[in-house]
Amino acid sequence: MAAPARLMISAVFAGCAALAAMPARAADHVSVGTVGNASDDGFLIAQAKGYFRDEGLDVEFIPFDAAQKMMAPLGTGELEVGGGAASASLYNAAARGVAIRVVADRSRTEAGNQFQTLMIRKQLVDSGRYKTLADLKGLRIALLAPGGSPGSTLNEAAKKAGISYDDIERIYMPFPPQVAAFKNGAIDGSLMIEPFATAIVAAGDGVRVAPTEDFYPNDQIGMVFFSEKFIHDRGPVGGRFVKAYVRALRDYNDALKDGRFSPGAKGEAIVAILARGLGLPEASIRVSWPPAMSPDGKPNVESLRKDLAFFKAQGDVTDAGIEVEKLLDLSFADAAVAALGPYAPRRD
Repeated sequence: MAAPARLMISAVFAGCAALAAMPARAADHVSVGTVGNASDDGFLIAQAKGYFRDEGLDVEFIPFDAAQKMMAPLGTGELEVGGGAASASLYNAAARGVAIRVVADRSRTEAGNQFQTLMIRKQLVDSGRYKTLADLKGLRIALLAPGGSPGSTLNEAAKKAGISYDDIERIYMPFPPQVAAFKNGAIDGSLMIEPFATAIVAAGDGVRVAPTEDFYPNDQIGMVFFSEKFIHDRGPVGGRFVKAYVRALRDYNDALKDGRFSPGAKGEAIVAILARGLGLPEASIRVSWPPAMSPDGKPNVESLRKDLAFFKAQGDVTDAGIEVEKLLDLSFADAAVAALGPYAPRRD
């Protein structure tokens, strides 16, 4: 072999050895707020299946006892990713310049889904006090907090019943105390989510009288939020995060059958991941109704507009000029779908 050729080959091998000796590039750290319920399912699946790792991300889950408490650190950029529901406080914060953007779906309802349901105390159903939505008049119905999207959902029930929203007495409390309130009669009903609804039925304290799909189809419950600082400073990292998240949402949808997790291999794998991530028995997850989630990560924008109109009508949002579009940035979900291709279900 000629000397120049030997020198070239030696140089190539030396270069490869140098590259191999270089330390691997550190993964990009992303802080993610979680609330420890089914709305975190997409995050948990992406982490457990290594989808975040595949995108070169080191995702740190930071627990919050309420999604509302994420808003301040998201606004400052101290927290990069979080989630929560549409609320008057979200739009009021946006009107004040708090920099948060809605980037993806996190939980919703769809036809056949009973994750979110109107529940009435069993005694009222058995006695005939409650027969139809019109019988909500005068009842004490629990909602999470004033100015929240469940109020808009309850308003849709009132409209379908031909009664006024103000005909219904609203009681505000978190979901766990609502479970006890069904038992002791402190409330007459609730817009309840899982796993609490299944527990109330099992205890014999409440009845599922209607999924919210009956009066508010495709209700957008929760969304994924990005800090605007995260988008501005590390947009490509955010893009990789959403790509991994959408992969997880597709696995989640593949695991569903008739609104529940299937008994096949795909369903059992997701049940095991969620049981570990949420600290719940697998049996509890199997019998509960999981939330619907878009396999493309797209929130229902029309639902968000309906909720905002309700907040304005109630006087909870005072800036008449604020619009849903001010908070939306769906470019990350669009890019994820472009990279992954159209969703094609691969169920058991």
